[in-house]
Amino acid sequence: MLQVRDQIVTTDAQRYLLVYMIGVLVIICALIIIFFIIFQKRKNQLLIDKVKQQQRFDEELLKTQQEIQEETLKYVGRELHDNVGQMLVLATMQMSAVASSINGEAKSGVENAAKALKDSLEEVRALSKSLNNDVIFNLGFDTTLKNEVARLNKSGLIESTLLITGEKVNFENRKDEIILFRILQEFFSNTLKYAEAEHLNVTLSYQEQLLIIKIEDDGIGYDIESVAKSSGLINMKKRAELLSAKYNLESQKYKGTTLTLEYPYRII
Repeated sequence: MLQVRDQIVTTDAQRYLLVYMIGVLVIICALIIIFFIIFQKRKNQLLIDKVKQQQRFDEELLKTQQEIQEETLKYVGRELHDNVGQMLVLATMQMSAVASSINGEAKSGVENAAKALKDSLEEVRALSKSLNNDVIFNLGFDTTLKNEVARLNKSGLIESTLLITGEKVNFENRKDEIILFRILQEFFSNTLKYAEAEHLNVTLSYQEQLLIIKIEDDGIGYDIESVAKSSGLINMKKRAELLSAKYNLESQKYKGTTLTLEYPYRII
């Protein structure tokens, strides 16, 4: 009888020991799992923080580059207006004086040259205004864009149109006007240099929450993938990101190119 009782006690002790060991293993496993989860969360948070820091760095770098470019363009615009412009004014005056003092066939040639100089002077003045962000601030986005479209038409290189719909909204953040205008200028420049287009159409649609800008040309187009890394396209896309604007560029060979921007009005 005593032997049976000892066996029962031994079995109970073994059972308790087994339960204790299982409990310890469960606790250890739970601790390992908790530690792993905390480690993964910490690791993920560090990665997220690193990505955010890189994004902030890229944004600050882009803003700095933007400011440097604007200062450079402003300087070039002033030089065109003050120096080159004045030289063209003087040349125009001298050419007109020569034209008034001669007769015959030479007079017609001199008058044509004087007219060409006058047209060049107007082009230089218009270009200097589009490069100087102070002028853009004073005129406003719409007026500056109208002037740029008029300048393109006057160049004779392309026929351009501008359509504005909706009730005009004055941007609270005036710097956004400059960035938007530079995106459009880049598109215009690419169209003139590469597209071989005859027509360029620009539409501004002012809506309650955002401004939709659509630009399209009827040029030869191109394969987006093959030119996606060009500096001009990268600059356009990065500038759109600065504005939190939706950017969509579409092009097909021989079917032209279209850029659509959806700019949400930002309040500072």
